[in-house]
Amino acid sequence: MNKPLSLRPSLLKDQDGYTLFEIMLVLGIIAVLVGSAIYLVGGNLDVAKEQRANSDIQAISMQLRTYEMLNYRKPTTDQGIEALVQSPSSDPKPQHWKKLMESVPLDPWGQKYVYRNPGKFKTDGYDLYSLGPQGKDGDPSNIGR
Repeated sequence: MNKPLSLRPSLLKDQDGYTLFEIMLVLGIIAVLVGSAIYLVGGNLDVAKEQRANSDIQAISMQLRTYEMLNYRKPTTDQGIEALVQSPSSDPKPQHWKKLMESVPLDPWGQKYVYRNPGKFKTDGYDLYSLGPQGKDGDPSNIGR
């Protein structure tokens, strides 16, 4: 028949659970795995930034060609790639200026792209490149030269 409450086995003894030590051990293992993954993927971020810089340079170059087709010349070094965003106020003023970009993009490291016309490295054209992660002109890490 019915046993008194004091003679019944405790319901808590029948339930299995995890101890605090076991939970902390699992969290420690997860932290080590996540840390290792971040360390291994960290090098891919630099590659992605270089790819973005190259893509930006190609996009700007295409807009510079469009500017040249409209105005029969590319912007001067003084006018810069800002001439793709707003009409230059310095000579030679473009004849048929149109806004070709919404804003002047910065490279993935937060610096302006270097534009020279006529070029220092490409004397028959223009220079357009990123200063790269070091941010120094003439550094081997410059991208797009």
